[in-house]
Amino acid sequence: MNFNEKVYNLCKKIPKGKISTYKILANKLNMKAYRAVGQALNKNPYKNVPCHRVIGNNAHLTGFATGLKNKAKLLEKEGIKIKNNKVLDFKDILYNF
Repeated sequence: MNFNEKVYNLCKKIPKGKISTYKILANKLNMKAYRAVGQALNKNPYKNVPCHRVIGNNAHLTGFATGLKNKAKLLEKEGIKIKNNKVLDFKDILYNF
């Protein structure tokens, strides 16, 4: 399984209503390549991989192929509160695998 597929499989485990970070995903894959995780998610060809649930380590929404506005909309649809492109209650809804 290649790197991107490993990222997608891990991302699929993030439950609805929870978020994780690029750093957490990278650490789970035993690496520090947070940006590589972001690049893989940006190229995600699958509809069943919830890339929108992965955010920056500082609780800010970062990178999304269809734009941050759309990312915020998808997260809010799952009950996640966003203000100024930042996830509120970050620590309460953080998924750590």
